[in-house]
Amino acid sequence: MPFFVQLAHHFLPEMILAIGVIVLILIGAWRGERGFGLVDEMAVGILGLAIVAIALSSTPDTSVFDGAYMDDGFSRFMKALTLIGALVSILISVDWLQRAGLEKFEYPVLVLLSTLGMLLLISANNLIALYLGLELMSLALYVLAAFARDDGKASEAGLKYFVLGALSSGMMLYGSTLLYGFSGTISFSGIAAAVATSAPIGVIFGLVFVLAGLAFKMSAAPFHMWTPDVYQGAPTPVTAFFASAAKMAAVAITARIVFAAFPGVTDQWRQIVIFLAIASALLGSFAAIGQENIKRLMAYSSIGHMGFALIGLAAANEAGVRGVAIYLAIYLIMTLGAFAAILAMRVQGKYVENISDLAGLSRTNGVTAFFLAMLMFSLAGVPPLAGFFAKYYVFLAAVDAGLYPLAVIGVLTSAVAAYYYLRVVKVMYFDEPAPAFDRTPFTLRAVLAVSTLALLLFWVYPSPVMNAATAAAKSLF
Repeated sequence: MPFFVQLAHHFLPEMILAIGVIVLILIGAWRGERGFGLVDEMAVGILGLAIVAIALSSTPDTSVFDGAYMDDGFSRFMKALTLIGALVSILISVDWLQRAGLEKFEYPVLVLLSTLGMLLLISANNLIALYLGLELMSLALYVLAAFARDDGKASEAGLKYFVLGALSSGMMLYGSTLLYGFSGTISFSGIAAAVATSAPIGVIFGLVFVLAGLAFKMSAAPFHMWTPDVYQGAPTPVTAFFASAAKMAAVAITARIVFAAFPGVTDQWRQIVIFLAIASALLGSFAAIGQENIKRLMAYSSIGHMGFALIGLAAANEAGVRGVAIYLAIYLIMTLGAFAAILAMRVQGKYVENISDLAGLSRTNGVTAFFLAMLMFSLAGVPPLAGFFAKYYVFLAAVDAGLYPLAVIGVLTSAVAAYYYLRVVKVMYFDEPAPAFDRTPFTLRAVLAVSTLALLLFWVYPSPVMNAATAAAKSLF
């Protein structure tokens, strides 16, 4: 198939984003700061167009560009989630950027660049494509973390993320070098063929380093050290982007590399994934209990949720991948809704972040309190909200795979985590009212309402997500 035909058939969402970034940079350079509104609206349109391109795609599952890039149902499902996360992150950021005086056209351009890296990462099918996608995603994220450059906390967050991110990239490069040296190839299928019968010790070490680098991007324990500080210090819309779209890409490439490159050494990589899952679930459940800042609480919450998602991956079968896909789709909705609520926490024009600032919210703004309470219940896994079904499918996959202790640990840590989610509800409904929040912008109210309704009604009509996740899991195998 000619090169340009391959681009049109299998690379369309990436082409839309790449061309869109170039156009937006030119418009921003031409109009300067006056171009923020236009660039922002066009960025939303570009992301929407990319989502439509994925939804309408009917190409068969295949690898292109000499096997470097995989276009299959799994990649399309994960790309759709990533694009939705990026689109909503831009929508909920506009009001914050205007009030912070940061109406710079570079912001949506950086979001699109990072999203382009995520799409490339999700479809990576060899070690070079993996690293290129990871770095394109990460470099833009480093800048976004420090976007409010006059804010000391944001600058500190960006620097911490950059230094630790460079360390994780170095670990991944070292692991990739070991994999190439001992297998003689950079392609995932070639590595799988080389280690089909036995894996040299160098391959195992390479696998450990690569998974450690990916665990950093997922903020899975014990590679979580950057997460609380960066989540708290970075601008809140950027934190929402970190917690949503970036997590989709990191988990997707982790699933692809273990199943595509290491199907013959499942016992080895499963041990690593089980360790990451247990450590993340325990840390995310217990470390969040004493948090007073809601962004730090969400940081530890995201660590715990990555642990629960990895429980499904540890099952190492199609049902496990299906559970992970369902989990990520529901986690995306919960996270975007939660950060929309956090962005609505503004008193007399000043943004507040402490859980105590939510005191008595049910009496000062009952609608927002209800939406946030439903989001907290769903994050805790209370039935019949969607968060319950997310955990149910990953725990069920672990049980079916015979990983009973892992499923039990998941259930117990989920019960512990429910404490700090329900504490937020208690503060909103039973504490004496704090000063009332300012009027919530329409975009935030819309995201809150849509996400809450999706979580409430998931059990009524789960077929779209379930069918898409099933098809994605089948394509990966």
